Amino acid sequence: MDIKVIDLSGNSTKTISSTLFDEDYRPDLIKKAVLAAQANRQQPYGPHFMAGMNTSAENWGPGRAVARVPRLMDGRRAARVPQAVKGRQAHPPKPEKDRTEKVNNKERRKAIKSAISATANPHLVANRGHIFSAGLPLVVVDDLSSIARTKEVVSFMEAANLSSDIQRARTRTIRAGKGKLRGRKYKKHKSVLIVTCEDNGIEKAARNIPGVDIVTYDRLNTELLAPGTHAGRLTIFTESAVARLEEALQ
Repeated sequence: MDIKVIDLSGNSTKTISSTLFDEDYRPDLIKKAVLAAQANRQQPYGPHFMAGMNTSAENWGPGRAVARVPRLMDGRRAARVPQAVKGRQAHPPKPEKDRTEKVNNKERRKAIKSAISATANPHLVANRGHIFSAGLPLVVVDDLSSIARTKEVVSFMEAANLSSDIQRARTRTIRAGKGKLRGRKYKKHKSVLIVTCEDNGIEKAARNIPGVDIVTYDRLNTELLAPGTHAGRLTIFTESAVARLEEALQ
């Protein structure tokens, strides 16, 4: 397909031809790849193997008209068994359990290509909640990767008609449920993803803008393109990143 390349002022400079955005939309593969990436980040957890077992409790045996459960030596309180206060867990999570998920290489590559193609679909991007009036896909000259100041990135977003989505990502909501007690009280929005060929200062310049992520083409993955398994993230590609991705994903 023919793609317009814009400059830092938002003006179209030339047109390039690329097949990077021609892949079929496969939400099943995208979801599989994202869930596998999340599963592979999980940290093993579980209680100590002797938890609840370090007691002096012994079974009294029959003939005392009480339940035959282990009881503390200096009293009659039950211990060690799962139904006792401070007893062991019946079926605790096992730290040795394998929680990883495997994805075939061809499926993973197809999921990435499908997620990249979804970024060029205005309907999918709008369904994710992004606010924009720019044409998709968004391909920018390589000068974008050399921006070193945050206000220059903000100026480019305004010129590219993306400032509304940046403003949307500044809001946050309070999470429902017990996650509030576990260090994640607020839910934050995802905004623009910037994919460059190399980082010449853009990461430091744009990292403080709420919702914006920056990644080089060789570190691009399905989860960045489809957060929460929902494809169609508002994404900016540099011209050289498009060429490198097309070459790498053949």
